[in-house]
Amino acid sequence: MIWLYRFLFFPALVLAAPYYLRRMRKRGGYGPNFSHRFGGTPPLPSKRPGVRRIWLQAVSVGEMLAVGPLLRALKTDETVEVYLTTTTSTAHQIAQDSYGSLVSALGYFPLDWWPFSARAWRRVKPDLAILMEGERWPEHIHQAARRGVPVLSINARLSDRSFRRMWRVRRLVPSLLGGVSCSLPISAQDEHRLRVLGVPAEKLRTLGNMKLDLTIPPLGEAQRIRLRRELGLGDGLVLLGSSTWDGEEQVLAQALKAARSRDLSVSLLLVPRHAERRDVVAAALAKTGLRFHLRSHGAAPREVDIAVADTTGELRDLTQLADVVFCGKSLPPHDGGQSPIEATSLGKPLLFGPQMTNFREVARALRECGGAREVLNGSELITACVELLADEPQRERMGAAVLAWHAHNRGAVERTLAVIREFLGAGGQNPAGR
Repeated sequence: MIWLYRFLFFPALVLAAPYYLRRMRKRGGYGPNFSHRFGGTPPLPSKRPGVRRIWLQAVSVGEMLAVGPLLRALKTDETVEVYLTTTTSTAHQIAQDSYGSLVSALGYFPLDWWPFSARAWRRVKPDLAILMEGERWPEHIHQAARRGVPVLSINARLSDRSFRRMWRVRRLVPSLLGGVSCSLPISAQDEHRLRVLGVPAEKLRTLGNMKLDLTIPPLGEAQRIRLRRELGLGDGLVLLGSSTWDGEEQVLAQALKAARSRDLSVSLLLVPRHAERRDVVAAALAKTGLRFHLRSHGAAPREVDIAVADTTGELRDLTQLADVVFCGKSLPPHDGGQSPIEATSLGKPLLFGPQMTNFREVARALRECGGAREVLNGSELITACVELLADEPQRERMGAAVLAWHAHNRGAVERTLAVIREFLGAGGQNPAGR
């Protein structure tokens, strides 16, 4: 079956290339190390006797942040080294800034076509391959299998969209992905979906979500004041639109107006999911009559109504300024939802739309514990924002509930580390069924 995949991959790549090249050019940062896409690698140190090499792939920003605790723990083991790859330029920059001292090398993941994947494997020579979350690359997995290298899928999840796609070709899944030695789903739902697709029960261990183990360094009071001043935020409450998508910024601007009509002292902080949307966001906000400032233009010269953080890698700091957080990509027609994890670790009351399908179990749990409210549309979001901004005791109750839920669900990193050590200690044998 791998031959069919190889045969179809190249024409699919040619057809998709114009779209992906345009997107890469728009987002920028993809020029350096572009050869890695074709199987090139950065200079790798020679493998040392007794030291096992892990090839860890984390596709984008969220996954790259989530592997931080794992990398720090693995660094304490002198018999292990990590070659870290990613797919996006923003994640690559975060890895450079945060993990340079924790890994033996950092590169981009190769295109999953036979010549490129095989070339990378010949260079890296890992003893264990780890794929993060939704990464499932048949050629990469096949290259591991033919070399007898175990593959772990950690923090594994299947979105509604991915599950639908894989269900259509479910008869091919065991042959294409059967080389995954063990998958570690984040929830019972994800484990069930993998079993339905034909993954044997002995290759599944549900360990929870590693992202809940992230520790966000708290801002000091002086840092908070400086950051608010740079953004142009006043001294009142802050409504945060976290990783917003098109249309959601306009609804939140209406919520700001509605809150101020109730004599509430509130500012709006928007963090668009894609910073390159800044011009579109600015054009939409210009129609509201509200004062706004783009963070990419430097410090705000004066206080504004809306601060737009069109930057990358600042969400954890910016969330600490918020009194109420809305999770983007959750209002129709969007689907999937953006991660609420950073906000839960900081004890922020949450609002989200009905389309949190990528975080269905987390959203359900947060609603049930009283830490989040679901709204069905923009009108309900405006009403909910005003109600929460006007009700400090309710915000405090929701924040406490979120913190309690977050604390209760930590520990996935340690459980994942135990499985990694188990496979590294198995000498290439598969201990999944133990």
